[in-house]
Amino acid sequence: MQRHVRGSGAWLAGALFVATPLPAFACTTCGCTLSYDGAMGYSSSTGWRINVEYDFINQNQLRSGTSPAYSVPNGTELEHQTINRYLSLGVSYSPSADWNAFVWVPWVMRSHTTYGTFESDQPLPPLSGSNSSSLGDAKLIGTYRGILSSHNLGIQLGVKLPTGAYYDSVLFSTGPQAGQPLDASLQPGTGSTDAILGAYYYQAVSKNWDLYVNASYQAAVAEKLDQPGNDYRPGNLFTASFGARYQANPTWIPQIQLNFSHKAADQGALADTADTAGSVVYISPGLAIALSHNFQLYGFVQFPIYSRLSGFQLFPHWTGTIGASFAF
Repeated sequence: MQRHVRGSGAWLAGALFVATPLPAFACTTCGCTLSYDGAMGYSSSTGWRINVEYDFINQNQLRSGTSPAYSVPNGTELEHQTINRYLSLGVSYSPSADWNAFVWVPWVMRSHTTYGTFESDQPLPPLSGSNSSSLGDAKLIGTYRGILSSHNLGIQLGVKLPTGAYYDSVLFSTGPQAGQPLDASLQPGTGSTDAILGAYYYQAVSKNWDLYVNASYQAAVAEKLDQPGNDYRPGNLFTASFGARYQANPTWIPQIQLNFSHKAADQGALADTADTAGSVVYISPGLAIALSHNFQLYGFVQFPIYSRLSGFQLFPHWTGTIGASFAF
């Protein structure tokens, strides 16, 4: 396996949706960290809700620390681009105002290109590339909302399951590296079972404004890749969001979020430990449209306003999310 100068930042592509902590998709440090429950509006209503979402993350900017990077050290890999697309299905059920159960299943579509090992005194090698489309890692989340009589404080406990293909399932298909496996953090799944702990609080602060804050912590507790010399553990992930919704018009609800994520370095012989950690802050304007009392559309764009990345990582200039939610 060739070590990747984690430009692809597979965790960057997805500490997705903190509120009901949704998937930290394959990415090293890049976004999207959007809060799904915040986007749709927190609720203690009973019944079912189905959500379909599409996320687009184009990691085409090489960064190191807090700045753009225009090269990498000799003898390390120079990655070119990683494009992540996620089509996800979420299903939640609330038997009462106190409890909610949520399942999130992503389909991961990813293309990745790299020049391979960089040497400043040599021409750039031809690009090697891969394209994959397969099931990612699913999440199961339980929420208890009965702490306060107003049900606006929730505690969440969940698990991420190793349902996605992991190292070395996806291989390069073109270029000099054809037939070699992609880095472990670029596979559709991590091969790990992760514990998730989260919390949220929301409050109406005026007739037209709602505010909310949420946080989530995710850590691997068991790994399928656990043999000496062939082991991989994804780094622990912390995400938090603060958001505001303006509800003067119940049909058109503009809103904005401030999203933060911090990921520790991946560990193990298959990990690129030096290039998989970092902290990122996004500002995320969006709009929810209520087509009926139980059917909503939403869309968000995330713009990074701060990043501090270890090593060299590919990073997006922006990320986009659209989705639809139906309650019954």
